[in-house]
Amino acid sequence: MTETVLVTGISGYIGLHCAAELLRAGYRVRGSVRSLGKEQEVRETIAAANIDATELEFVELDLTRDEGWAEVTTGCDYVMHVASPFMIANPKHEDEMIVPAVDGTLRALRAAQSAGVKRVVLTSSVLSMMGSMKEGEFGPGSWTDTGSRKISTYTKSKTLAEKAAWDYVNSLPEDEAFELVVVNPGGVIGPPLGRNVSGQTMTMVGNMITGKMPMVPKAAFPMVDVRDVAKIHLNAMIHEKAAGRRIIAALSEPVSFLDMARMLKDGGYKRVGTRPAPNFMLRLLSLFDREAKGLVGMLGMNLSSDNATARELFRWKPTPIEQSVLETAEAVQRIHQVAA
Repeated sequence: MTETVLVTGISGYIGLHCAAELLRAGYRVRGSVRSLGKEQEVRETIAAANIDATELEFVELDLTRDEGWAEVTTGCDYVMHVASPFMIANPKHEDEMIVPAVDGTLRALRAAQSAGVKRVVLTSSVLSMMGSMKEGEFGPGSWTDTGSRKISTYTKSKTLAEKAAWDYVNSLPEDEAFELVVVNPGGVIGPPLGRNVSGQTMTMVGNMITGKMPMVPKAAFPMVDVRDVAKIHLNAMIHEKAAGRRIIAALSEPVSFLDMARMLKDGGYKRVGTRPAPNFMLRLLSLFDREAKGLVGMLGMNLSSDNATARELFRWKPTPIEQSVLETAEAVQRIHQVAA
């Protein structure tokens, strides 16, 4: 019998790739969107990738509302909770991002428990592990200090949402418990499945190849290909020994913005700027630019990750970062038809 997986946020960058992996593997996918007006776009995207969408259906869900969650999880064997508000820029008030992230996660978990699902795979971030660190190595036992004034609102939201998920699952009576696995991706890069290149990483690559980003911040971050993230989500869902784990989906060594710029330059993108931006410039800009303010916490960051769980448990062989960067640039250039 075909098993059913609820994928929240199916129209997003990671959600689309997760749905594609599940459909290829023969699962029935129930994808949630904030508006059913997104259904046709997602179906066309899946079809363009030569994936059979016969076992794909759509439901409308909102992270900030209770309506619909119980109904759409009924009959599901698994839940992949991918949906979460994302932006580098700090909102005017942190609750604009934190409340939907935490409450949306708890709504997904309560619904999963009520429906009797086997396992929930939650998409978190390495930011929930290393957001308050600058150097060294972080691993599955690391947690970001949410009291730090140096972390962005997005980092705080991901940390609090993941902590809320573990607290909820650990509080359940044994006879009502289900399995939880958390996937913690690094900075996600790689070609989108569809034509939507509005994600922060793709926007940054687009700005680089068109010369709109003449200087790059002095920061390095653990990165990962979006296609690897989707495969790790599938493995996290089905591998027996994944239950109860935090799984880092990121390269072991960090990739700097300057590394990425040089890869693009060497790849033939002549307008890419490779000059490091002085830290004071970004800090000054952060006084009146919310996106710059969200980046300040990353200045001077140079962290490696302990990704042994994904490599050993799933036999994961990461996509080379050069391939991910160049294929992202190709996708941005093709979709936007920009000269680089």
